[in-house]
Amino acid sequence: MKQKVTIKTIAKELGVSTSTVSKALKDSHEISKETKEKIQAYADLYNYKPNNLALQLRNQKTKLIGVILPKIVHHFFSTIIKGIEEGAHDKGYRIMVCFSDESHTKEVENLKVLSNGSVDGLIVSIANETLANKDFKHFQDLVSEEIPLVLLDRVVDEILCDKVVVDDFGAGYKATKHLLNTGCKKVAILTTPEYVNVGTLRRKGYEKALLERKIPIDKDLIIEIDEKQNVKEQIRPVFDHNIDAIFAVNEIYAAKSIRIAKEKSIRIPEELSVTGFTDGLISEYSTPSITTIAQHGLTMGKQAVEALINRIENESEKFNPKTIVISSDLKLRESTKPSS
Repeated sequence: MKQKVTIKTIAKELGVSTSTVSKALKDSHEISKETKEKIQAYADLYNYKPNNLALQLRNQKTKLIGVILPKIVHHFFSTIIKGIEEGAHDKGYRIMVCFSDESHTKEVENLKVLSNGSVDGLIVSIANETLANKDFKHFQDLVSEEIPLVLLDRVVDEILCDKVVVDDFGAGYKATKHLLNTGCKKVAILTTPEYVNVGTLRRKGYEKALLERKIPIDKDLIIEIDEKQNVKEQIRPVFDHNIDAIFAVNEIYAAKSIRIAKEKSIRIPEELSVTGFTDGLISEYSTPSITTIAQHGLTMGKQAVEALINRIENESEKFNPKTIVISSDLKLRESTKPSS
């Protein structure tokens, strides 16, 4: 089966930018006659057919931005939506939000619907199933058609677009170091499966903090949570290892850990310290309240929409994908002891 020829393919083969190819195929006066003839001849040779729906998206602005997120239940994603909406409104844009429910199929369907000319560009946080399958063709096709795209939080190197992420490695290190500074010696981590890059980076930060204190990595204390199964029952066995601290990569895992500790009459933070991730209502109003990493979802949303609108409104410029890294803060509450 022949590989589909796209604007990106032509640009790569002829050593020009995708913008140059696009303009040449439209017979733009900005492109020299020689270059136009070369590009048009190549397109004719390989029977290149432009995606008219993609062209409509680029040429007839809707002032509407598509957003695809994995789920709404996490406080982090709800603050991201608020940041995107506020940033879009300031620039005269509206947003349309869809959810993949962590499904690859649903993510593909949402992307197909939104990229047919309904929106000017897309902001996406990749579904867990897509990360597990390592199937990013729907995103790569989008990039090939030069439809503006920004990936948020969950990103992969294979997709060449702007990205906005948290310093997850630094956050994992910061959270674990705080637990060690309070005198904890045996710290467990409740994390995501390895294919979810944000959880993996937080785990690597956790491991760095332990190794700095010459504490060996104990695989029995690294629990990868499968959210399709009973989360609480997956956490419970770690309590059999005489732990004195837990670093949970989201606030739901942290809250469930505290519930198990109470069932076992383990005092928090005197006997067990717990640090979570994402400064949501669960962390703030739990009893005890939970020390947590604040991800600044509002800021991430605003940065993502700013990058996307800049791409939408400056498509003629040479595109150099960039990654914006947002730092995090540790919010100290009742679930951890004061630093010693």
